[in-house]
Amino acid sequence: MRIDPAGRPFIVGFAVPTILFALTGRRWLALPLGAIAAFMTAFFRDPDRSCDRVPVPANDVLAPADGLVVVAGEPEPGVAPPGKWLQVSIFLSPVDVHMNRSPYRGSVTRCDYRPGAFLAAYRDRSSLDNERSEIELVDGERRIVFRQVVGVMARRIVTRTQVGAHLDTGQRLGLMKFGSRMDVFVPRDCTVIAARGDRVRGGETVIARWNESVST
Repeated sequence: MRIDPAGRPFIVGFAVPTILFALTGRRWLALPLGAIAAFMTAFFRDPDRSCDRVPVPANDVLAPADGLVVVAGEPEPGVAPPGKWLQVSIFLSPVDVHMNRSPYRGSVTRCDYRPGAFLAAYRDRSSLDNERSEIELVDGERRIVFRQVVGVMARRIVTRTQVGAHLDTGQRLGLMKFGSRMDVFVPRDCTVIAARGDRVRGGETVIARWNESVST
């Protein structure tokens, strides 16, 4: 399985002393360090998803990450960017795949990093107060805003895109270390498909859909 490059220093940093302690007979040290190395390997796994193999329908908005839907529908008070939006928020636990993907296609017109606090990612205030990266995508007259939001354990956001780049629906764009939340804001001419409590898979689960067809 593919491992994201951001995980290699963590994996190697625990795997090397694990091997050294095991070879010198200090298994009481090797075992816990080996368990951490295994956790790091699992955390930074990057499996392929259906969007990597087949085209995504033009009206579909996909989950940008694996996790639990904690908001679906009306936006939380004061959380949404300016405008009229619907909100889908996904909480990622430390055991979820943490690869982040673009929920829709389009050109990146804004990519803002904002430092902040490290509240639990499932709390509504985390979208406002926590460290985050906010990305705006525009495709013709369609616009989506989504956020990478860190949590209590997550202390580092990796965002591999910039203003002027073009993203495809489901394209890999970064991750957050370790445990976090993603917010997606879609216009009100979309229908939210996801429901609170749903488990979703990044790059596969449809969380919203534009109501009108795309003109060709």
